[in-house]
Amino acid sequence: MGRRDSRRSLKMRRRKSQRKLKARTKRAIATAKAAKKPAPAPSKKK
Repeated sequence: MGRRDSRRSLKMRRRKSQRKLKARTKRAIATAKAAKKPAPAPSKKK
């Protein structure tokens, strides 16, 4: 990665990978919540 290099910079690669990672975790959390949703309804703390 020298000067005047049109390939993606380190910063942009880092940002893109971060965004993908965040999207992946968000999807994983959403699926986990959807899978977990029916179970915890009856348990009430007193």
